[in-house]
Parts: sequence; structure tokens; C-alpha cells
Amino acid sequence: MVNKYLLLLVLSVMVASFSQILLKKSAGKAYASVLKEYLNPLVITGYGMMVLSTLLTVGGYAGLEYKNGAVIEALGFVLVMFLSRVFFGEKITKKKLLGNSLILLGILVFYS
Repeated sequence: MVNKYLLLLVLSVMVASFSQILLKKSAGKAYASVLKEYLNPLVITGYGMMVLSTLLTVGGYAGLEYKNGAVIEALGFVLVMFLSRVFFGEKITKKKLLGNSLILLGILVFYS
């Protein structure tokens, strides 16, 4: 059975990754004023998701050793690469694939 605390950390990474996408999407737009630049639905939702991610991370750490956090957080790099491809059409280069493959390999080695 999968550890519920480990699932909380994975969910935290997923929420943080989507938050980064929202914030990047907002940063790519022009706004009429500085106030609208920071007080718009994308930014507010993005930062709200970051707070949620933090709370999920704290919940995950409640039942796991701290060494697991850094390993699970590395999944964010992999997820952001794919989300950037879907939402921004960014290329997935050979270097990105190699780097993310090494991350996944490191996670597999850590947990085996």
C-alpha cells in the first residue's frame, strides 16, 4: 500500500507545478497598471496554489523522514517540462530529456 504522506508530497509537487505555469502565463501578458499586474486571477490563483502546496508539504513531512522531501520535490522539474510543452509549446530538447531522465533515475535508485 502506498504511504499517504508520500502521496501528499507528490500532490504538493503537482500543485506547485501548475502554480508555476499559471504565474508564467500571467507574466507573459501586458497589464494596464502595476496593480492589475499583481491583482489578477492568474496571479492570485497561482499564489493561492503555492500556499496550498506548502500546506500539503507540511502534511507530507508529518509522516515521512525529511530526506524524502528533496527526492519527491525533484519530480517538479519533470512535470514542469511537460506542462510547459502543453501550455506554452516549449520544445522538449535532448538536454531536457537527459536531465529529467537522470532525475527519474535518481529517484528510482533512492527508493530501490
